[in-house]
Amino acid sequence: MTEQQVNGNGAMSARKKRFLWIGFALLLSAAVAALVTKGLSANVTYFYSPSEVAQNIAPKDRAFRIGGMVEEHSVQRAPDGLTIYFGITDSLHVVRAAYTGILPDLFAEGKGVVAQGKLDEKGVFQATRVLAKHDENYVAPEVAEAMDKAHKEAVMKTLQ
Repeated sequence: MTEQQVNGNGAMSARKKRFLWIGFALLLSAAVAALVTKGLSANVTYFYSPSEVAQNIAPKDRAFRIGGMVEEHSVQRAPDGLTIYFGITDSLHVVRAAYTGILPDLFAEGKGVVAQGKLDEKGVFQATRVLAKHDENYVAPEVAEAMDKAHKEAVMKTLQ
Protein backbone atom coordinates (compact mmCIF):
# COMPACT_ATOMS: atom_id res chain seq x y z
CA MET A 1 0.00 0.00 0.00
CA THR A 2 1.18 3.49 -0.78
CA GLU A 3 1.05 6.52 1.54
CA GLN A 4 -1.82 8.00 -0.46
CA GLN A 5 -3.91 4.88 0.10
CA VAL A 6 -3.23 4.95 3.86
CA ASN A 7 -4.10 8.64 4.04
CA GLY A 8 -7.23 8.04 2.06
CA ASN A 9 -8.37 5.54 4.70
CA GLY A 10 -8.29 8.10 7.50
CA ALA A 11 -4.69 8.00 8.75
CA MET A 12 -2.93 11.35 9.29
CA SER A 13 0.20 12.41 7.49
CA ALA A 14 3.26 13.55 9.44
CA ARG A 15 2.60 17.10 8.30
CA LYS A 16 -0.94 17.15 9.75
CA LYS A 17 0.33 15.70 13.03
CA ARG A 18 2.97 18.41 13.24
CA PHE A 19 0.33 21.14 12.67
CA LEU A 20 -1.89 19.62 15.37
CA TRP A 21 0.99 19.61 17.88
CA ILE A 22 1.88 23.21 17.03
CA GLY A 23 -1.76 24.24 17.41
CA PHE A 24 -2.01 22.43 20.75
CA ALA A 25 1.20 24.10 21.99
CA LEU A 26 -0.09 27.55 20.95
CA LEU A 27 -3.43 26.94 22.67
CA LEU A 28 -1.70 25.76 25.84
CA SER A 29 0.63 28.79 25.80
CA ALA A 30 -2.32 31.17 25.42
CA ALA A 31 -4.14 29.51 28.33
CA VAL A 32 -1.06 29.78 30.59
CA ALA A 33 -0.56 33.44 29.60
CA ALA A 34 -4.22 34.21 30.37
CA LEU A 35 -3.99 32.56 33.80
CA VAL A 36 -0.76 34.41 34.67
CA THR A 37 -2.24 37.75 33.56
CA LYS A 38 -5.40 37.17 35.57
CA GLY A 39 -3.40 36.19 38.66
CA LEU A 40 -1.13 39.21 38.44
CA SER A 41 -3.95 41.69 37.83
CA ALA A 42 -5.81 40.37 40.90
CA ASN A 43 -2.76 41.14 43.07
CA VAL A 44 -1.96 44.60 41.67
CA THR A 45 -2.63 47.44 44.08
CA TYR A 46 -2.94 50.81 42.36
CA PHE A 47 -1.98 54.16 43.89
CA TYR A 48 -4.45 57.06 44.12
CA SER A 49 -4.14 60.54 45.56
CA PRO A 50 -6.76 62.06 47.89
CA SER A 51 -7.94 64.22 44.97
CA GLU A 52 -8.52 61.13 42.82
CA VAL A 53 -10.44 59.49 45.68
CA ALA A 54 -12.55 62.66 46.08
CA GLN A 55 -13.28 62.60 42.33
CA ASN A 56 -14.46 58.95 42.59
CA ILE A 57 -11.63 57.69 40.39
CA ALA A 58 -10.47 55.16 43.00
CA PRO A 59 -12.27 51.79 43.13
CA LYS A 60 -15.00 51.30 45.71
CA ASP A 61 -14.82 47.51 45.86
CA ARG A 62 -11.06 46.82 45.65
CA ALA A 63 -8.02 47.50 47.76
CA PHE A 64 -5.72 50.33 46.65
CA ARG A 65 -2.98 52.55 48.02
CA ILE A 66 -3.45 56.19 48.94
CA GLY A 67 -0.69 58.60 49.76
CA GLY A 68 -0.19 62.13 50.90
CA MET A 69 0.53 63.97 54.12
CA VAL A 70 -1.09 63.22 57.46
CA GLU A 71 -3.40 66.21 57.95
CA GLU A 72 -2.43 68.49 60.84
CA HIS A 73 -4.62 68.11 63.97
CA SER A 74 -6.48 65.15 62.47
CA VAL A 75 -5.05 62.22 64.43
CA GLN A 76 -7.52 60.83 66.97
CA ARG A 77 -7.28 57.64 68.98
CA ALA A 78 -10.31 55.49 69.72
CA PRO A 79 -10.95 54.36 73.31
CA ASP A 80 -9.65 50.86 72.47
CA GLY A 81 -6.17 52.38 72.12
CA LEU A 82 -5.41 50.57 68.86
CA THR A 83 -7.69 52.29 66.36
CA ILE A 84 -6.44 55.58 64.97
CA TYR A 85 -8.43 57.99 62.80
CA PHE A 86 -6.58 60.53 60.65
CA GLY A 87 -6.82 62.52 57.45
CA ILE A 88 -4.65 62.04 54.38
CA THR A 89 -4.28 65.15 52.26
CA ASP A 90 -2.59 66.22 49.05
CA SER A 91 -3.22 69.89 50.02
CA LEU A 92 -6.32 69.99 47.83
CA HIS A 93 -8.54 67.23 49.25
CA VAL A 94 -8.63 65.21 52.47
CA VAL A 95 -9.60 61.55 52.80
CA ARG A 96 -10.55 60.31 56.26
CA ALA A 97 -8.77 57.10 57.22
CA ALA A 98 -8.92 54.55 60.02
CA TYR A 99 -6.28 52.04 61.03
CA THR A 100 -6.31 49.42 63.76
CA GLY A 101 -2.89 48.31 64.85
CA ILE A 102 0.49 49.66 65.76
CA LEU A 103 1.59 52.57 63.59
CA PRO A 104 5.17 53.02 62.39
CA ASP A 105 7.35 55.13 64.71
CA LEU A 106 7.72 57.82 62.04
CA PHE A 107 3.95 58.30 61.63
CA ALA A 108 3.11 61.90 62.58
CA GLU A 109 0.92 64.85 61.58
CA GLY A 110 2.36 66.82 58.69
CA LYS A 111 4.51 63.88 57.56
CA GLY A 112 4.23 61.70 54.46
CA VAL A 113 2.20 58.50 54.56
CA VAL A 114 1.15 55.73 52.19
CA ALA A 115 -1.72 53.49 53.30
CA GLN A 116 -3.19 50.38 51.73
CA GLY A 117 -6.81 49.36 52.19
CA LYS A 118 -10.36 49.93 50.94
CA LEU A 119 -13.05 52.57 51.17
CA ASP A 120 -16.00 51.60 53.33
CA GLU A 121 -19.64 52.48 52.61
CA LYS A 122 -19.22 55.81 54.45
CA GLY A 123 -16.22 56.82 52.32
CA VAL A 124 -13.70 56.28 55.13
CA PHE A 125 -10.49 54.62 54.00
CA GLN A 126 -10.07 51.46 56.12
CA ALA A 127 -6.31 50.95 56.07
CA THR A 128 -4.86 47.48 56.50
CA ARG A 129 -1.29 48.72 56.22
CA VAL A 130 0.31 52.10 56.93
CA LEU A 131 3.79 53.12 55.81
CA ALA A 132 5.49 56.30 56.98
CA LYS A 133 8.40 57.99 55.27
CA HIS A 134 11.84 57.02 56.53
CA ASP A 135 13.51 60.44 56.96
CA GLU A 136 12.68 64.13 56.78
CA ASN A 137 13.82 64.53 53.17
CA TYR A 138 12.06 61.56 51.60
CA VAL A 139 8.59 61.52 50.09
CA ALA A 140 7.43 58.50 48.10
CA PRO A 141 7.54 59.32 44.35
CA GLU A 142 3.80 58.67 43.95
CA VAL A 143 3.03 60.98 46.87
CA ALA A 144 5.30 63.74 45.57
CA GLU A 145 3.74 63.52 42.11
CA ALA A 146 0.18 63.56 43.50
CA MET A 147 0.91 66.53 45.75
CA ASP A 148 2.57 68.43 42.91
CA LYS A 149 -0.45 67.79 40.68
CA ALA A 150 -2.86 68.93 43.43
CA HIS A 151 -0.79 72.07 44.00
CA LYS A 152 -0.88 72.91 40.28
CA GLU A 153 -4.68 72.39 40.23
CA ALA A 154 -5.07 74.70 43.23
CA VAL A 155 -2.96 77.39 41.56
CA MET A 156 -5.00 77.10 38.36
CA LYS A 157 -8.25 77.50 40.34
CA THR A 158 -7.00 80.66 42.03
CA LEU A 159 -5.96 82.14 38.67
CA GLN A 160 -9.42 81.62 37.15
